[in-house]
Amino acid sequence: MGEEAEENMAVWLLGVKTLKIQPYSLPSLGPHDVKVRMKAVGICGSDVHHFKNMRVANFVVKKPMVMGHECAGIVEEIGSQVKSLAVGDRVALEPGICCRKCTICKNGRYNLCPEMKFFGSPPTNGSLANLVVHPANLCFKLPDNVSLEEGAMCEPLSVGVHACTRAGICPKTKVLIVGAGPIGLVTMLAARAFGAPKIVIVDIDECRLSFAKNLGADEIIHVSTDIQDVCEEVVKIQNAIGAGVDVSFDCVGFDKTMTMALAATCAGGKVCLVGLGQSEMSLPLTPAAAREIDVIGIFRYRNTWPLCIEFLRSGKIDVKPLITHRFSFTQQGVEDAFDISSQGGNAIKVMFNL
Repeated sequence: MGEEAEENMAVWLLGVKTLKIQPYSLPSLGPHDVKVRMKAVGICGSDVHHFKNMRVANFVVKKPMVMGHECAGIVEEIGSQVKSLAVGDRVALEPGICCRKCTICKNGRYNLCPEMKFFGSPPTNGSLANLVVHPANLCFKLPDNVSLEEGAMCEPLSVGVHACTRAGICPKTKVLIVGAGPIGLVTMLAARAFGAPKIVIVDIDECRLSFAKNLGADEIIHVSTDIQDVCEEVVKIQNAIGAGVDVSFDCVGFDKTMTMALAATCAGGKVCLVGLGQSEMSLPLTPAAAREIDVIGIFRYRNTWPLCIEFLRSGKIDVKPLITHRFSFTQQGVEDAFDISSQGGNAIKVMFNL
């Protein structure tokens, strides 16, 4: 008799602020799937929302769910039809499985698939586990000089890369980023990699702004939460950029931040709404429309992993400074990690090392 296979364990969300490491039975390995041993898993803002509120927007946690979706690991087993990967390969995982059959998928905008099954978004279990099973075509091999932690960072970085792609960032684009949280910061790194010559970032938090400055922002501006201050803050932004803002990214998503982005952007420019802070906003759209400002929405990403990995491999983007805290895969480690993530402050990216 061989040794009994070890039991797969995962972090389950059982209720508000209640996480427990418990057994997790994996689905069987399909012919096009791989089994991956998780090595690095990051905590995202949406994970924290689920943890605190058992929901994010319309996605409600109705039964216990495995957390996590920013991840990388090592291939442990491959399905019978898998040719692209081998056992032992280090891979970054794209966490969403689309249906590939609907009109949206066939048109290539698969991130908008209504049937999307996304790690750690109810009702789909996530990847904060010892092992997961995932389609091989959503597992991307990492070059030798890209670590597993950096591989896990491809997920948040993908949001910034997709936003920059949608907004057409190029070496002529002067950029404003509203919000210096993790997504604001990866959008800044992506905009720079796409060639943006000048990037101004604004936030209400001095600590986050100094972090952004160290990460390469050209100018940082401290702003208030008061919508009455928008006019004078826009003047500061325009002075700092020294020319028109071509593209603004709102990585927060409140009335104030979007009003600021619309007002700061030059005629004929674009405003890309990345953060989904409020489900409804009251905005001065008419004056923005009269200046032919395009408002663009983004949802997650599509076809971004190869480019993210290339940016990391070539050194055009360095995500390592974003990883501010590390925890082990233990009950105490999990509780501490989510506590730190929930507090924000100087925690940018909290990472599990499994």
